[in-house]
Amino acid sequence: MGWIIFLVGAAGWHYGIMGLFKKQGLEAWKAWVPFYNTWCIVQATELPKFWFYLQFIPVVGQFITIWITIIYTMHFGRFSFIDHAGAAVVPFIYFPYAAHAKDIKWRGKEVVKHYEKSTVREWADAAIFAVVAATIIRTFVFEAYTIPTESMEKTLLVNDFLFVNKVAYGPRIPQTPLSFPFVHNTMPYSITTPSYLQWIQIPYTRLPGYEKVERNDVVVFNFPAGDTIINLADYGSKRPYYDVLRYEFQGNREALFQQFPILVHPMDKTDNYIKRCVAIPNDVLELRGGQLFINNNPALVPEGSQIDYIVKTKAPFTDDFLVNVLGIDDVTDNNGQMEAVPGSNGVYRMNVTPSELAQLKQQPNVDSATVMQDNYKGINFPHDQAHANFSTDNFGPLKVPAKGSTVQLTAENIAIYRRIITTYEANTLVEKDGQFIINGKPTNSYTFKLNYYWMMGDNRHRSQDSRFWGFVPETHVVGKASLIWMSYGKTGIRFNRIMKVIK
Repeated sequence: MGWIIFLVGAAGWHYGIMGLFKKQGLEAWKAWVPFYNTWCIVQATELPKFWFYLQFIPVVGQFITIWITIIYTMHFGRFSFIDHAGAAVVPFIYFPYAAHAKDIKWRGKEVVKHYEKSTVREWADAAIFAVVAATIIRTFVFEAYTIPTESMEKTLLVNDFLFVNKVAYGPRIPQTPLSFPFVHNTMPYSITTPSYLQWIQIPYTRLPGYEKVERNDVVVFNFPAGDTIINLADYGSKRPYYDVLRYEFQGNREALFQQFPILVHPMDKTDNYIKRCVAIPNDVLELRGGQLFINNNPALVPEGSQIDYIVKTKAPFTDDFLVNVLGIDDVTDNNGQMEAVPGSNGVYRMNVTPSELAQLKQQPNVDSATVMQDNYKGINFPHDQAHANFSTDNFGPLKVPAKGSTVQLTAENIAIYRRIITTYEANTLVEKDGQFIINGKPTNSYTFKLNYYWMMGDNRHRSQDSRFWGFVPETHVVGKASLIWMSYGKTGIRFNRIMKVIK
């Protein structure tokens, strides 16, 4: 449907330009030759020739083409805001209209020289330019991002405001270009109304970047399990559709659809997540008792990472220790950083960094501090208890798929790769009588088309990450978290975090 709309729109644009060429005295066939038509316009309007070549810049060039055609309408004596808006927004309607309107004639450069904009028009043009420029920067260079949850604490805190570098890994061409400006996937002041139209969908394309996603980078990406959501305030990415379907409805989609409103997001409009990339293509990852190993070596423990410990005490902590050492803003409401273990006396579940743990153990009122073990099974990727019964703190080993690598498919590992094959890489998969049929052909192997990554939060016991929903495909990578430009907490602005580089 999107391609049909695109082709009809393109035909209308070229047909209208053909009519204007005739009015100008140019040969009509020139209007139908891509780029040569705008070369003719640049010559006719005597614009500097470099404007023609700027059209070849991906996406930005589309705005350049629009500007060139608006200049062309001015040489027909059309200076009103409505004319220029029509040429920019609905050119497939406006140009055929202008081609047939008897009062619209070629007037040349002189009429442009004598035109003076009103003050209102100057402001309107400036506002439109600002919106276009900001949209281009936000799409291709960097974007502001706010930390909404504690999953990356204390590397990143709730209400840290970041700049996400989209140039580093290469900016993506928007898959869903028809969207309300300056928002992601919902309209302002709404959490359920989509901010985009799916009339046009562009295949995944990424421009070259100056680096690759490396192990331990802090990465912003589109939530892979967020393509389908329950479109209610308390669900969305908070309670993923696939979890509700799997655990509450036992896979009964019809029952779920009858009870909840469902929304399917395009890939680039799923919620943005931020995590640390702990494993890259071909890495083997494993969690043993809460400790992460990559390729059988202990993984980096970030300075600001937090883990839950069970701490036994013989006396209460002082407020000075809680505030100045553990960094708890409000000791009466510590956001779960310190919770009394029910049914015990003086035993706490405490969420601390490595340096905080060292100071905690030195406190005279502390008897012991041991890593909390989350060994509950049945909720972790790949959701196949018969063959991969992992827990949050004991997980794997699992190899991260790499583009071009081949895996042998078996009943024991198909749950790991099923979503990659069918969703991320758009193949059909039928499992029949112990045999795998991909795109209609029986096979016992699969070769990956994309690179994949494993993302985990630095706050390991309080993070919804790859341990629950699996691999992140390269198509979903948005950019690299680079800089904290503002931060505030319960006590006000955190001045020590402003302009802090993210590591």
